[in-house]
Amino acid sequence: MYIPGMGFVNNLFEKGVKQTVGDKIDETTRAVLAGIGVKEARALLRGDGPTEKPNPRYRAQVKSFLLHVRPKFYQEGSTWFTHTFRLGFLTTLLFVIETITGLILMVYYTPSPDVAYYDMLDILGNVNFGKFLRDMHRLGAELMVIFVVLHMVRVYFTGAYKHPRQFTWLTGVVLLLVTLFLSFSGYLLPWDQLAFWAVTIGTSMAEAAPGIGYQTNLILRGSQDIGAGGLLRFYLLHVLLLPLAAIIFISVHYYKVSREHSISLPAVIEEEDAPPEKVAAAKKRIDLLPDLVTSELMWVALMMMGIVVYISFFYSAQLEHHADPLKTPLHTTAPWYFLWLQGMLKLGDKQLWGVVVPTVIFLILFAVPYLDPGPSRLAKNRKVGVTVGLLITITILVLSFMGTGLWGVAAPPPVELVQEFIPEEGVGEIREIPYDELFTGKYDTLDPSTYPGGNLGHVLEDIEEAVHRESEKPDNNFFNGSMQVKIEQWQPNLKKLTISVFWEEVPEGSETGELVENTFKKEFYFHPDSNYSLLE
Repeated sequence: MYIPGMGFVNNLFEKGVKQTVGDKIDETTRAVLAGIGVKEARALLRGDGPTEKPNPRYRAQVKSFLLHVRPKFYQEGSTWFTHTFRLGFLTTLLFVIETITGLILMVYYTPSPDVAYYDMLDILGNVNFGKFLRDMHRLGAELMVIFVVLHMVRVYFTGAYKHPRQFTWLTGVVLLLVTLFLSFSGYLLPWDQLAFWAVTIGTSMAEAAPGIGYQTNLILRGSQDIGAGGLLRFYLLHVLLLPLAAIIFISVHYYKVSREHSISLPAVIEEEDAPPEKVAAAKKRIDLLPDLVTSELMWVALMMMGIVVYISFFYSAQLEHHADPLKTPLHTTAPWYFLWLQGMLKLGDKQLWGVVVPTVIFLILFAVPYLDPGPSRLAKNRKVGVTVGLLITITILVLSFMGTGLWGVAAPPPVELVQEFIPEEGVGEIREIPYDELFTGKYDTLDPSTYPGGNLGHVLEDIEEAVHRESEKPDNNFFNGSMQVKIEQWQPNLKKLTISVFWEEVPEGSETGELVENTFKKEFYFHPDSNYSLLE
């Protein structure tokens, strides 16, 4: 029985239900997987050889949008994990994660100083999986910076920037800059104290640029100070201009690597400085499908699992107090990946160390392939280049430490003591104590017998040790110091904690040198639903 125009029904009569449905599933699978059928897909996942001739896996690379930029095969040595650590691939994966989570968060966010902070609270408290998505977006941004930097370091120390990969290195430096500014532009969007003052520090350096500093500052901030115009500019940079630049340069970078010169082989293989059998094994060709793709799928799964586990149990992207232009938090710092720049600012002139020197550094970074034109990639033939790279790495780490609040900046000892245990922004040891363990009473470091047990007692012991440490510092005008913690039940579900620092000092300009007693006091309030202990 034949019915015109009813091919599926006709096949049911001719081939039976099982064969017809199977053929339809195979046809659909081939349409989705660019010519790879069910049997071939099963063979791919098992790691078996092709099931048809001609090889459908090669045909898939011609027809597939995702695979057509990839070569049909790679040399095995270029895929060794210890050579590349999959840093380039994982960076691209992180960019995809950032794009997806960012698009979702955009739905619930308004780039306005009046509502941005409250939108963040709404995302954290009312949107299903909102906190998880925000944590993933923030963690992904920081991981992306780390992976891009490590990728650049790996390429430098293996000499993989040399001919014919000079232009690929240049696109990599551009992507490093785009990644840094992507993360930095997103830093302002929560509109909290951490965001506001970190970006204020960053944009203040642009104002020091010779000739164009004032105009650059106005373009970035929208006015003399960061406000509605600045937040909107950073939002558009973060969601439009910088992602577009990243997509363009990732595409160029990926195309150059995949279609023109491939991933570099290890230097000892490329220059045949290894045993012949190892060189031969490293140059053996392996197909993209299934060998490399299945390996990449494994790394995607491992990365996603690691991020989800870390966010679920160990990580929480903090949200500080609402941005306050009139109050600068103590020890304000730039984002951690710009601490080296803040460290240089502590060396002297802002224009020199904040603008000129960083510009020269990145210009040198662009010029690396041309400053080191020698053909050899072996470390033993690049002693100067490797030494310079190690010295620069150590210098960056030292400058990053200098950029923290631990170096070169110190408030008076009483302020530092309070900041250590209950900081203006962040959690600190005292806020980590559960509400039920904040036992009412008055506790003095001069009388350890008053200390209660549990977490509060341990924190009081740490406070006592910190007071002694501060008092024993040489050239410190802080004598006979002590701290007192008073906890009161202020309201039925509210406790008031008063922390007082008592010390003696010689007043500046005193002719007699007599010690004068002083007191520094701060008050804090705790609610059982604050859940500070969950933020660390």
